[in-house]
Amino acid sequence: MTISTTSTPTSALDLNPSADHPRAVRGLLNMAHALDHLFLLIFAAAVSTIATDMGLAQWQDLMPYGAGAFFMFGLGALPAGRLGDLWGRRSMMLVFFFGIGAAAILTAFAQTPWQLAVCLTLIGVFAAIYHPVGIPMLLERSAHPGATIGFNGLVGNLGVAVAALLTGFLIQGWGWRTAFILPGGVAIVCGFVFARQCPPESSAPAKRTGGAKVNLTPTMLTRALVVMTAAAITSSVLFNFTTNGNGQLLNERFRGVMQDPAALGVVLAVVYAIASLAQVVVGHLIHRFALKKFFMFMVIGQIPMLLLASQAQGWWLFVALTGVMVFIFGAIPFTDFMIARYIDDRLRSRVSGMRLGVSFAVSSLSVWALGPVVKALGFADSLILLAGFSVVTTLILSGLPSAAQEQAATA
Repeated sequence: MTISTTSTPTSALDLNPSADHPRAVRGLLNMAHALDHLFLLIFAAAVSTIATDMGLAQWQDLMPYGAGAFFMFGLGALPAGRLGDLWGRRSMMLVFFFGIGAAAILTAFAQTPWQLAVCLTLIGVFAAIYHPVGIPMLLERSAHPGATIGFNGLVGNLGVAVAALLTGFLIQGWGWRTAFILPGGVAIVCGFVFARQCPPESSAPAKRTGGAKVNLTPTMLTRALVVMTAAAITSSVLFNFTTNGNGQLLNERFRGVMQDPAALGVVLAVVYAIASLAQVVVGHLIHRFALKKFFMFMVIGQIPMLLLASQAQGWWLFVALTGVMVFIFGAIPFTDFMIARYIDDRLRSRVSGMRLGVSFAVSSLSVWALGPVVKALGFADSLILLAGFSVVTTLILSGLPSAAQEQAATA
């Protein structure tokens, strides 16, 4: 792929690039991020109940059937990003809303583990659209990308919190199938509202004028993209392993403290809600500190928190797990910010799709391995292993361009 800033014919959208999307459109794009994460984690929140319903002895035996969703969440980002740039981001977001809603409702009718696996994989296909399409669409006219990414991350990870909270209550009241049907209906309704509120694009992003905010040399840009992708792989392993395993971790470590699924869902939702605020803070501070050092600080902070969580029980686990997720969630905005900083908007969906395709497809193995690894090692050693991934991520990030190198390249 050639990174170029050669001018192309100006579209109507380019005439006033400072004008942000209408508030309703921004709201729906942020809502889509919450739905995206919610749908991917309903299964993890309901896995014990579904395993019992399908006649399996342990939740660990059913967990590998959800790996297809996360594999396609990564692999599907490649064509989704390409279509977003070349066909149009609005059109792809409509496919997202209607597709993921229909796939979730279909999942509610699964009767066997393999039927469930197919339906969850279909959810992953449509979930793959959001990150390479929805986030670049949100940023394409944003005057404050750091704050925009931070708030978008907050809403997205509140979707993680809602998945834990909503699924627990729906399972208790109406069963696990309702936990897929209700959000599926909400996504379809959002699709109809988005179609009415979002004006058609006058041209696809690839045909507009543009340019990167920071023009790195080709060598530095290639190195930054390689580092971003490698760091995203290790970071995604942590994100997938924790968000899919935290519910079972709480269930194990809170025995004797509380057992009710809805109450445990509330505890986990509070952890995610607190941790999500870290993304807003990072989004506002990301312009004030050297990008490389700030990113490394957030990753290094994961290490002591994971080690503490590996040993904690009861309410001490709540404290340690909150710390873990603060640093994991707080590290998320950096890669999207770097793509907005280094990459021309005409290419952002494709670059984002390639980065996500590699990182999420590889890290989907952590979802497949979650059950077997915890079954073999237990949660204590599994969390220590995750701390090792944070160490590796820190070493990878040392290859990012420094602030001085950025300035020298831009000068």
